[in-house]
Amino acid sequence: MHVLVVDDEADVQPLFQQRFRKEIRNGQVVFSFALSGEEALGYLAQNPSKVVLILSDINMPGMSGIELLHIIRQEYNSPPPVVMMVTAYNDQENYEQAMKEGANDFLTKPLDFTALKEKLKTVAE
Repeated sequence: MHVLVVDDEADVQPLFQQRFRKEIRNGQVVFSFALSGEEALGYLAQNPSKVVLILSDINMPGMSGIELLHIIRQEYNSPPPVVMMVTAYNDQENYEQAMKEGANDFLTKPLDFTALKEKLKTVAE
């Protein structure tokens, strides 16, 4: 499964690589990382059918995760990637907006990696 993680915090990449070390080594998961919504769209333009799951932060400079989600849902329908929004702020407004735009799930920081691994298993099936 190919996962694109979109987060403006650079320390997210080593964290995912450490927490998913076994899955990466076994070839179960491949991660790509983008530091902005704009960078994520560039990656998707070059690799449209590779990405199965997108984990996107909501609050980023420039394009927000919600804006990114809106564009993904308009332009990448076949096959549509699973999109999980991630935020440090578990507020109802962001949740409702994300769901309205077509998010598949809504996660809060700090991420519960055990729960995330379980969610990834259901996506992979």
